[in-house]
Amino acid sequence: MCGIVGYIGPEQASTFLMDGLSKLEYRGYDSAGIAVYDGTQIHVEKSVGRLANLEKKLESNQLIGNLGIGHTRWATHGRPSDVNSHPHTDCSGDFVVVHNGIIENYMHLKEKLIEKGHIFVSETDTEVVAHLVEEYYKGDFEAAVKQVLSEIEGSYALVFMTKHEPDKIICTKQDNPLVIGLGEGENFIASDIPAIINRTRRTYILSDGELAVVTKDSVWVMNRQGVPITKKVFEVHWDAEAAEKGGYEHFMIKEIYEQPRAIRETMSSRLAKDDSHIILDELKWTKQEMAAIKKIVVVACGTAYNAGLVGKYYLESLSRIPVEVDVASEFRYRSPLVDENTLAIVVSQSGETLDTLAALKEAKRLGAKTLAITNVVGSSISREADQVIYTWAGPEIAVASTKAYTTQLVLMSMLAIYIAGLRDTISAERSRELISGLRNLPAQLHEILEDVESIKTFAQKYGFNEDVFFIGRSLDYAVALEGALKLKEISYIHAEAYAAGELKHGTLALIIEGVPVIALATQHDVYEKTLSNIKEVKARDAIVIGIAQQGDEQIKKYVDHTIFIPQADKFLAPILAVLPLQLLAYYAAVTRGCDVDKPRNLAKSVTVE
Repeated sequence: MCGIVGYIGPEQASTFLMDGLSKLEYRGYDSAGIAVYDGTQIHVEKSVGRLANLEKKLESNQLIGNLGIGHTRWATHGRPSDVNSHPHTDCSGDFVVVHNGIIENYMHLKEKLIEKGHIFVSETDTEVVAHLVEEYYKGDFEAAVKQVLSEIEGSYALVFMTKHEPDKIICTKQDNPLVIGLGEGENFIASDIPAIINRTRRTYILSDGELAVVTKDSVWVMNRQGVPITKKVFEVHWDAEAAEKGGYEHFMIKEIYEQPRAIRETMSSRLAKDDSHIILDELKWTKQEMAAIKKIVVVACGTAYNAGLVGKYYLESLSRIPVEVDVASEFRYRSPLVDENTLAIVVSQSGETLDTLAALKEAKRLGAKTLAITNVVGSSISREADQVIYTWAGPEIAVASTKAYTTQLVLMSMLAIYIAGLRDTISAERSRELISGLRNLPAQLHEILEDVESIKTFAQKYGFNEDVFFIGRSLDYAVALEGALKLKEISYIHAEAYAAGELKHGTLALIIEGVPVIALATQHDVYEKTLSNIKEVKARDAIVIGIAQQGDEQIKKYVDHTIFIPQADKFLAPILAVLPLQLLAYYAAVTRGCDVDKPRNLAKSVTVE
C-alpha cells in the first residue's frame, strides 16, 4: 500500500516526484524518498516520517537530473526509519528500486546473496531486489530484471533504474497497481492516477505479469518472456480538482459532502425513467442463470465488509437467496463451500485489496460465478472478476472511507432489486417503491448536511470520552458497525458496536454512568424492541444519542439527544443513517486534534496480507 512514482523526460525529475508523492501520501506516510540520476551517478535522499521531512532535506540537498523514481512508505518489513525507507540500492549504488508489496521469499534470497558477498543495510524485503539486479546485470538491464522476476515470489509493483542505462526506467507488477502516464517527450509512472492527472490524461494500466520499458519518447510493454503486448490507452476523465481538497479542511469532510453527487453518479443511467426496473446491462445475466444460483457469498475487508453486511439484508430479503458475508482474509483459509451454483461478490473501493483479490481468485478456482463491486476502473479486482459494476464515486483520498461505503450500499440495493427481478421474487409495486426511494437519496443527504451544528456539538461534548458504544437491530446493527469503525479509526476512541438484543449477554457490564451510547432506531419492524434496549442502557445512566427518522416523537422520551434523518424506506435508511455517524467521527477526531486524513498505522489501500 505504498506509493510509487517515476519520471523520465526533459524536466527536473524531482519536481514531478515530490508533487506525485504528495498526491499518493494517503497510501503510506511512514517515510519517503527519491532517487535521481544526475548524468554521472544516482543520488538518493530519503527520510522517516511525513513527506514534509523529505522536503526539508531537499531544501539543502537538491537532486538535479531528468530521470528519477520515488516512494512513500507504509511499513511492512522493517520499522519506519531512514535506512528502511525506499528507494533501495545495491552494494555499488548503481541500481535502485522502489517497491509496493511483499517479497515472500526474500529471506532465502538474502541468505544466498550474503554468501556471494552482498552487504545489506536495511531490514526490508525490498533491498533483496536491488541486489539481485546487481547480481544478474551483464550489460542488459532488461534481461537482468526478467531474471529477478523469475526468482522473487509475492506481490509487487516494482520500478527499476540504473546509471548503466540511464535512458530508461523498467517497471512491472503482480497483484499491486501500477499506471504509466503518457506525455509528449516525457513519461510518468505511478501507483495511482491522482499522481499524474495534472500532467497527462493518457495512461496505460499495467496488468499482472506485464513489464514495461519506459523512455522519454516511448513505452514498450511485454510479458516476462519478452513477447510484445499492445496496450489500449485509458483516457482519464476525472476533474483534476477531484484529487484536491477544494477548500475543505480535510479530504474526509470533502468526501462526506460529495456523497449526494457520488450517489447520483452511481445511479446515473441505471434507474429506468419510469422507476420500473434497474438497468445493469453490463451484467447480461439471464433468468436461467439466476435461477441456478443457490448461494451468494459477499467477501470484503473493513468498510467494504460492513457494506456487505447491509447487502446481505438486501439480497436475502429481495432475491430470497441465502447470503454469507465473509472477511476476505479468512475466506480462503476455511475451505469455503463454494461451487458453480454460487455467486461470489467481492467489494473493494480500490480494487487492489490483496486479501479480497486472493479471495476472488479462490472463489473462481472453486467454480463460482464472480462479480466485483469497485470504484477504480482497470483495477486488479475489476480485471480478475467475471463481471464488474462500478460505483462511480470518484477518487477517494482520505484513508477513512465515506462516499465509497454509501455508493457501495446504493449499488448493493440496485443489485438486489435487479436479481430479484430476474428471479421474480419482487413485485412491480415494491420495485418501483424502492427505485423511487433511491432517486430521493441525494436530496435527503443534502438535507442532513445542511444541519450539522448539533452533530458538531455532540462531537465536541463527548469527543474526549475514551469509550463509546453503538447499538442497533437488523439493518441498524450493520450500520452501527460502520459507525464504530469510523470513530475508532480516525479519533482513536475505543468504539464498539453490538446487536442491541445482545446487551444482556455481556455488553451491559460495560455500560456505566456517563458512557456515550449511540442508538440507531430507524427500522420500524424492530422499533419497539430497540426502544426496550435503549431503556436498558439509560437505566445504567448512559448518555444516549438516538438516530431516528423524522417524525419519531416517541424516541425523545428515552434518549438524551436525537439526530433525525429524513423519512425513508427501511432498506434505504442505512444510506442516510450512516451520514451522521461519519460526521460524528469526523468532528470527534477534529476535537481531539487527530490527523483525520492520515490516521496512525493505517493506509488507504491494503495491498499486503
